[in-house]
Amino acid sequence: MARCTAPVRGHSSAAAAANCPACRYKSRGYSGYSGYSPSYSSYSGSSYPSSGGSSRSSRSSKPRWSKSSSSVSYTSSQIQSLTPIREAVEVRVVVQPDIRDAFLCHAWADRKESAKELHDLLEAAGVKVWFSEKDLGLGVPMMRAIDKGLANSKVGLVLVTPAMIERLPKESVADKELSALLAGNRLVPIVHNTTYEALRNVSPLLASRSGLDTSEDSMSEIAEKIAELVAT
Repeated sequence: MARCTAPVRGHSSAAAAANCPACRYKSRGYSGYSGYSPSYSSYSGSSYPSSGGSSRSSRSSKPRWSKSSSSVSYTSSQIQSLTPIREAVEVRVVVQPDIRDAFLCHAWADRKESAKELHDLLEAAGVKVWFSEKDLGLGVPMMRAIDKGLANSKVGLVLVTPAMIERLPKESVADKELSALLAGNRLVPIVHNTTYEALRNVSPLLASRSGLDTSEDSMSEIAEKIAELVAT
């Protein structure tokens, strides 16, 4: 009868066990040999491929309106939420070819900070934006100017900030702007320094419209995406 060639503590590897005349015919697995212990370290922790992933890592394909030369990347959820808006833009420009690109809806408290930053980045990206600080002239009735701005813009951008969330439950100009934008596929919420969950608490309807978020993209990246969305 063949004798095991291993030391007292067992074979040091699977190869050694396979070469042993006494052990080579044993059943698969070498759990009886304490010296052999398969390592799974390469599958643990961050090394193991996950089924999910961050929004940045999941970006791959481009929407059909993005040029092949563009370096802007999108998540699949962004493409899904922006596609109906792009389709509405394409229909709208046939009827109104000379309209402005975007109407920027924002809280009054943001007019000199985040709203102005977004406006300036959009303008730098070639987007023609209706912005109250620039387009609401002295002596011009506010609501008439807003109605005109909405009627003559391809899309409406709603900058959702803590200040906007504070104002939404109250009667304000923003309410009137939003009601018009929500009437069709013309609305792109841009969440900044807050969350969709916080927005859902005060405006479930607005929160139901997917958009862009500065926790996923920088403000400049968002401006580039808007520029591609409205380009015709």
